[in-house]
Amino acid sequence: MQRVSSANVQVREKVVGSISKGLVVFVGVSNDDDELDAQYIVNKCLNLRIFSDCLGKFQFSALDVQAELLVISQFTLYADTRKGRRPNFTTAASPNEAKSLFSMVLSEFQRSSLNVSTGEFGSHMLVSMVNDGPVSIILDSPDKAFDT
Repeated sequence: MQRVSSANVQVREKVVGSISKGLVVFVGVSNDDDELDAQYIVNKCLNLRIFSDCLGKFQFSALDVQAELLVISQFTLYADTRKGRRPNFTTAASPNEAKSLFSMVLSEFQRSSLNVSTGEFGSHMLVSMVNDGPVSIILDSPDKAFDT
């Protein structure tokens, strides 16, 4: 996810989603992901304190500041580039599985009462954003085992 001062997504030269201050959340779904993984990611995104107070200290969460969210599906997050020159996507979930879990993630974000926008699953999208900080955080659901 990336903290932004603004962002939008276009599909077929038309803006389909836009936000002001908030987070752009790129969601990749792996073969191993399930509903618990989706819930963990949503909870972490909403509650991680990455918005600054007046002293510049990360003190506030997306919920605290009523951030807007632009949630984008992105299977390329599961690119394996360890071998050769072409990325391998065998650990990414199939399109049907990914769409189902992405829809669940989107629904969970929408339940937060924050303004949520999205792109179009499976489409070629142009995402524009002004990264604020820059602040970019990688969240991975297998890390839930370490979360207390």
